[in-house]
Amino acid sequence: MLIIEVTNAREVLRREIGRLGERFIGKVSDAEAQVEKTLIHEMENAFQEFGIEARIISVKGPHLEGRDSLQIPLNIREERDVTLNDD
Repeated sequence: MLIIEVTNAREVLRREIGRLGERFIGKVSDAEAQVEKTLIHEMENAFQEFGIEARIISVKGPHLEGRDSLQIPLNIREERDVTLNDD
């Protein structure tokens, strides 16, 4: 399994569409998502060329912590404490 973390998505986007365009796109969409979408397309083409079958998944949230751990944050929408009533 491979994990690829794009660490310079904003710089890549800026290089491709310029500073003004990057500011505009940044307000409308996620730079990381845009770069990942392009990267996935390129990887798909390369994999097909080499006869590789794979699932390529883009997920928001996980972060690499150093060389030996992956942090997966949870987005908690609601939290409740359940207690027993003493009757």
